[in-house]
Amino acid sequence: MNITKISKSVQSALDTYLDDYPPILSIIRQIDAQGGKSFLVGGAVRDLLLGVKIKDLDIEVHGIPLGDLQTILKKFGHVILVGKVFGVLRIKGLDVDWSIPRKDLAGRKPEVVTDPFMDLREAFLRRDLTINAMGIDLITHELIDPFGGYNHLENKILSAPDKNKFLEDPLRFYRVMQFISRFEMFPDEQLNEICRDMDISNVSVERIEVEFDKLMLKSKKPSLGIRWLKEIERLSEVLPELYNIVDIPQEPSWHPEGEVFEHTMQCLDAAAAMKYDNEEDKLKVMYAVLCHDLGKSETTENIGGQWKSIGHSKEGVKLSKNMLSRITKRKDLRDAVCKLVRYHMSPAQLVAANSKPSAYKRLAKKLSPEATLELLAKVSLADKQGRNPVKGAPLTKIFPAIDKFLQIARTAKVEKVPEAPVLLGRDLMGIIEPGPKMGELLKQAYEIQIEQGIKKKETLKEIVLQEGKLAD
Repeated sequence: MNITKISKSVQSALDTYLDDYPPILSIIRQIDAQGGKSFLVGGAVRDLLLGVKIKDLDIEVHGIPLGDLQTILKKFGHVILVGKVFGVLRIKGLDVDWSIPRKDLAGRKPEVVTDPFMDLREAFLRRDLTINAMGIDLITHELIDPFGGYNHLENKILSAPDKNKFLEDPLRFYRVMQFISRFEMFPDEQLNEICRDMDISNVSVERIEVEFDKLMLKSKKPSLGIRWLKEIERLSEVLPELYNIVDIPQEPSWHPEGEVFEHTMQCLDAAAAMKYDNEEDKLKVMYAVLCHDLGKSETTENIGGQWKSIGHSKEGVKLSKNMLSRITKRKDLRDAVCKLVRYHMSPAQLVAANSKPSAYKRLAKKLSPEATLELLAKVSLADKQGRNPVKGAPLTKIFPAIDKFLQIARTAKVEKVPEAPVLLGRDLMGIIEPGPKMGELLKQAYEIQIEQGIKKKETLKEIVLQEGKLAD
């Protein structure tokens, strides 16, 4: 058992965090007074040692029964008992898990057994990776490191404390994937072998989504985890549509980086480096970039000595739907991604054609309400930056065509939302019966509005009603 004092900088970071939650320190002292020991465990320890800001605290209490821990916690607020069957308690309003050491008995429906007097090594053995199998004694500030997790942190190694326990939860396969990207650490050979063969067929989409979202939102190089899937020969199982673009050729004059998979990985890292207004926008762009060239697997052919993928953006929509259905159940996210995939070529095309603002307004309407021209510009920029002949990293330069696209979209005031229709259904009530005819007139009215720049309701109403009569 490796036990060392944490550094002054780590202790200072921990003290600063705990100072914002005075009850925690008082609870720890009471636990200590009753003969118990409180250990900060899990991801918070890892993040402290990495110098990453911690968000959640998981405190494991040794030496006192769960009932006694509950009695102590009651003095500080209402105790939430939802996780009690798993040996976990919470105080309402305090974002901390207070837990008793536990182990999961093997079986179809694993039984959780808590043991407050469990040996520290055994208690930490159930953790997924050695870098998460450490604890900090919150009284002595000693680091408890039974499996060499600190050394693995320093050397960027992912390793399992116990092979058999790792296999008990197949979600850990996906956790390894996103840890590779988030921390730029890499599995040792034993962990690679475990992940190469373990059964992951029964992991639910909801649990997979959490890990993919972390990969997309928290990584500087999300491509690393995806490349790992390919390296251990699991990409065809996890993301078969993405696997199908491996080794699909591209025209070197346009794509000096090589085949489509390499291009997509560079694009993904380029998109991760961009700034976003919120996490939702980032997820839409990241998943769209991951999917944007899936259609090339079905459309790429050599025409006149050149590799071309005519119609790949349209073909990619159905493939994106299929792939995303195994990653997320969020229809709004899938719809946004499919629209961004469908039109990811449009920014460069509109600029090259010197299109009028009306074309931008029409495109904004097609993307709405799930996506925007601003998000589409990011997807297009990532597509341009993912063309580095030096493989493994994207270009970082700016592309004037994308800047021009955004400039025109902003001038037209449609970069974030489409132009609002001037004429609405209520404006035609009493003149046109609600139904298909009214819907067609409103569609015509909107087209006339954005094409001619008409802002006056009465003028637009007069035009569309006159055209409607002529059509009759």
